[in-house]
Amino acid sequence: MIDTRELGRQPGSQREVTLSVPAPADLGIDVLSVPEGAQVELDLRLEAVLEGVLVTGTARAGLVGECARCLEPLHEDLEVGFQELYVYAEHQTPHDEDDEVSRLEDDLVDLEPQLRDAVVLGLPFQPLCTEDCPGLCPECGARLAEDPEHAHDDPIDPRWAGLVALAQDDPPEK
Repeated sequence: MIDTRELGRQPGSQREVTLSVPAPADLGIDVLSVPEGAQVELDLRLEAVLEGVLVTGTARAGLVGECARCLEPLHEDLEVGFQELYVYAEHQTPHDEDDEVSRLEDDLVDLEPQLRDAVVLGLPFQPLCTEDCPGLCPECGARLAEDPEHAHDDPIDPRWAGLVALAQDDPPEK
């Protein structure tokens, strides 16, 4: 929560804030996220406008997860921007409830929902360890980046499997 009382509800007044806050739980997606409690650096500009407070900011955090193709551990840095208008209680309309308009509660701004949205939208759809990661072998699970020549024998048509077994038997001795 960020206190906006210093702005004085005078349109045009603004202040800049730099914060380091612990990351909330589940900040990200299953394969890539900000660890709970890790530091998230926030650079914010709070601007008083007629309807409320406009918050414009940038969030920076370290991500951990795994490659979507080969499951190798990933460690990346993320920087995302966001902007949200927090409306004063007296300027809210009945439509604001339906539109999920952000509200100031006792002149305090709760950034967590906007931070969560910005981080999730800023994440790659499929995080990769390298852009050309070949992934894992679908038959045995070997990591193809470590063994680029990895191959398996062609599968045997099940209709001929009985003949292959006969061909592999030792011929009877006479």
